[in-house]
Amino acid sequence: MKSIWVLPHRGLVFGLALLAGCVFIGVCTVWLGTGQGGIILLDAATTTFPYPLTIQNVMHLFFFVGLGEFFVRWRVAEREFAFVAQRLLPEDGETVLQSQDMPALRRKTAGNFDGEHGFLPYLIDLCVLQFQASRSVDQTVTVLNSSLELIAHRVDLRYALARYIVWVIPTIGFIGTVVGIAFAMEQINPEQVDLKALTSSLGVAFYTTLVALVQSALLVLLMNLVQAHEERSVNEAGHYTLRNLINRLYVGKEQ
Repeated sequence: MKSIWVLPHRGLVFGLALLAGCVFIGVCTVWLGTGQGGIILLDAATTTFPYPLTIQNVMHLFFFVGLGEFFVRWRVAEREFAFVAQRLLPEDGETVLQSQDMPALRRKTAGNFDGEHGFLPYLIDLCVLQFQASRSVDQTVTVLNSSLELIAHRVDLRYALARYIVWVIPTIGFIGTVVGIAFAMEQINPEQVDLKALTSSLGVAFYTTLVALVQSALLVLLMNLVQAHEERSVNEAGHYTLRNLINRLYVGKEQ
């Protein structure tokens, strides 16, 4: 459980999110039944689909998967911020770093980053290697800037699934409305139109769009908040490296 909290595994969180969605559907089914709330939220009184295989319930599952994805992204961002608190670099106003200090800095970051996680340790390690190879502060700054751009692009790519979920939920809602209208039209008897039954069927059809838009609005809000938080972790890692590593580098007599 600790690993799920510190650095969540996306596959495991995905399964738990689906399970949470199923529990939510089950609780709402028992609690709301076939009343108005159950009809709006679950399409509990459906005659179009075999319950619980309704459009609303499919959207609920996507919604919970989206929540799970944002949980993963939020915890990853929190872990990136935690690296700053580990004081991997000197933070006083007097320390100057030279080439003989670089191996000790690399040892501090060893094992704390991989291809996806550990922005700050990765930047420190990369800048240290560049400075050892080139003995040039300018080239080290160039490598830092290029790395930050690549990391920022990598972070943006991580939200591809989230953006798809935000798009697909209202799409499913609109599909549900179209399907509901089509079934309602099929029930019309030209010889004796039952307006009450027709309006009731159309109302159920439009509830899918209503639920979808509410869920989509919530997910868009969460996506913007979580993505901004993760992007701030990238900025903080870059700022910390620039302030406490780049600005302290001194070539000295080896120039």
